[in-house]
Amino acid sequence: MIVTVTLNAALDITYRTPALVPHTTHRVSDVVERPGGKGLNVARVLSALGHETVVTGFAGGRTGDVLRELLGGSGPGGSRSRPVDALVPISGSTRRTLAVVDETSGDTTQLNEPGPTVSSAEWSTFLGAYERLLTGADAVALCGSLPPGIHVGAYAELIRRARAAGVPALLDTSGEPLRRGVAARPDLVKPNADELARLTGSREPLRAARDARRRGAHAVIASLGPDGILAATPDGVWQATPPAPVKGNPTGAGDSAVAGLLSGLVEHLPWPARLARAVALATATVLAPAAGEFDAEAYEELLPRVAVTEHPGP
Repeated sequence: MIVTVTLNAALDITYRTPALVPHTTHRVSDVVERPGGKGLNVARVLSALGHETVVTGFAGGRTGDVLRELLGGSGPGGSRSRPVDALVPISGSTRRTLAVVDETSGDTTQLNEPGPTVSSAEWSTFLGAYERLLTGADAVALCGSLPPGIHVGAYAELIRRARAAGVPALLDTSGEPLRRGVAARPDLVKPNADELARLTGSREPLRAARDARRRGAHAVIASLGPDGILAATPDGVWQATPPAPVKGNPTGAGDSAVAGLLSGLVEHLPWPARLARAVALATATVLAPAAGEFDAEAYEELLPRVAVTEHPGP
């Protein structure tokens, strides 16, 4: 079982319009709603890959009700298993995120609402649920921003609890929560190049990834956008690159990469195979019509075409 944690879950709403022009009125050609937030996106992809997955975090208000109703419905895996809902109820209302896809250019404009304030009692309830889930977990993913009311060292605390339970932990966040989380020695961190630069002060991805490992991360997988991902691990350094640039909605692409990395970890795949899966899933997500999904046919076609190269030296 893989557990994904989304402390700042969202209801993702995707609008598609023929062209997005500022200061004008638009007709929306299609509207899709999906449970969102990084960890929920990761869980949906893991389930589509056939992994038993449990989602936890917070959900509240009418938006939270809609999110949970959609979470229990059909996902991108069709008849395959869906994530198990272990979200903790809160009094505040779950946020919404709005993605507007310009069908002419393929570009996406993203609007993210702030999250609800989480009380100390709600956080304590979550910690109890998290500890119980760790007892049966093969891995845990800690994903996304922190909602108001949650202390900045929350992910570091969750990593330490996972380590005490012997459960590998992946961290995908940014800013001060990332800095403190890395110091708690997670098994994997997956920042993008900008997040990694802010963490280490280096704009050179390989140097920054190695620096992040020295700060405590066991392995660092840096997202490089259209250039794929760079992995600095105890076993070596690799870069995985998609076969060609694609246009579409990038929402959730990084989360699909996390799902590829986690599934490869619990399946004990070698690093090149994990990285190829992560890049193929991320690229197939850009090509999908809605946030947090991936195009299964595109994934199967892309997987053998991802180039994985090893960097020489330590």
